[in-house]
Amino acid sequence: MLYLRNMFQLGKTIISEEIIQKDFVCNLSACKGACCIEGEAGAPLEKSETDILEEIYPKVKPFLRKEGIEAIEEQGTFITTELGELETPLIGDADCAYVIFDQKGTALCGIEEAYNKGHIDFKKPISCHLYPVRIQEYSEFSAVNYHRWEICDDACTLGKELQVPVYKFVKDALIRKFGEQWYEDLEEVANSLKK
Repeated sequence: MLYLRNMFQLGKTIISEEIIQKDFVCNLSACKGACCIEGEAGAPLEKSETDILEEIYPKVKPFLRKEGIEAIEEQGTFITTELGELETPLIGDADCAYVIFDQKGTALCGIEEAYNKGHIDFKKPISCHLYPVRIQEYSEFSAVNYHRWEICDDACTLGKELQVPVYKFVKDALIRKFGEQWYEDLEEVANSLKK
């Protein structure tokens, strides 16, 4: 195993030690799902996910807000940026087009709502499922990093209280992205780093 300064390698991934060292548990009651409505870009998408979004859109559409439907029908189920990156479309350069709100005004994912109700078998884009972990794909490897954003300060506080490191918080998403064995290897590294 290769160790770099504050990073280590597992197979074809280079991982920041921060995903082991930092604590994180989403605190929706505090942030109200701000990560889905803040920022100036949509959720990053993998190429395979663009086909999935096109296919599932008719089943997701009934769960979406009028503004989201209008944005998707105008821009498409995904967009390609000037840099060639794939993202979810936005409503007026703010909310992700797939965002819906509950009675308390908390932002939720319309795709995940359709999934939870059994209408589709795609939970949501992997970048959303992995957050606050961000994956950067390179030709030879994938970089696995912790993304710090002040809107998630409450999630860091709650994670610290509950003693849940980032990699445990996003366990299901990491397994979905890299597989069971990769996650088991990651846990071994985490245990050895704690010693």
